[in-house]
Amino acid sequence: MKAHTRETQATMTPEKSLQYLKEGNQRFQDNLKAHRNLLEQVNDTSSGQFPFATILSCIDSRVSAELVFDQGLGDVFSIRIAGNFVNQDILGSMEFGCKLAGTKLIVVLGHTSCGAIKGACDNARLGNLTAMLNKIKPAVNAISEPKDPSLRNSSNLEFVDNVAAKNVALTIERIRHESEVLSTMEENGEIMIVGAMYNINDGGVTFLN
Repeated sequence: MKAHTRETQATMTPEKSLQYLKEGNQRFQDNLKAHRNLLEQVNDTSSGQFPFATILSCIDSRVSAELVFDQGLGDVFSIRIAGNFVNQDILGSMEFGCKLAGTKLIVVLGHTSCGAIKGACDNARLGNLTAMLNKIKPAVNAISEPKDPSLRNSSNLEFVDNVAAKNVALTIERIRHESEVLSTMEENGEIMIVGAMYNINDGGVTFLN
């Protein structure tokens, strides 16, 4: 499989880009990864890059966007931060990826059993981690069930995963609210912004939108 070029990027629509990722994840689950000559892709992308998607995911070592979507060099912009939330710098990176570099799709990718989500659920405190986890707390507070405080922590994996999915939804809301560039592009049909959850148990990605 060849690296994307300016010409192939131009043929990508938001819908086609999403389908590419869905097909790639199915290949990943089936262990039938597309054949790529990565060194050839290094050469092909040495004079420019033409990715079709921008993916915001967690730093979790099990959730590499390029691997779980079976993509090669030059295919996607990968933004990674614990808890896959946004701030001004990440929004700027997304604006670069879409407005200037031509990607047609933004994916906010959460995952099951997320350590950052668990930390926010447990109200963890540790150096700079404290301020970071506070950015995830709105998702914790937005999940009303269970009401029993003893069940609203990292030992309840169903609660953790519900918070993770809510965190994805709230992150998308923030992208639309805090980036006029991206919200306008979405309104004009130039890009799509979608959420997804990766299951660390089977390698599957479920799209939430």
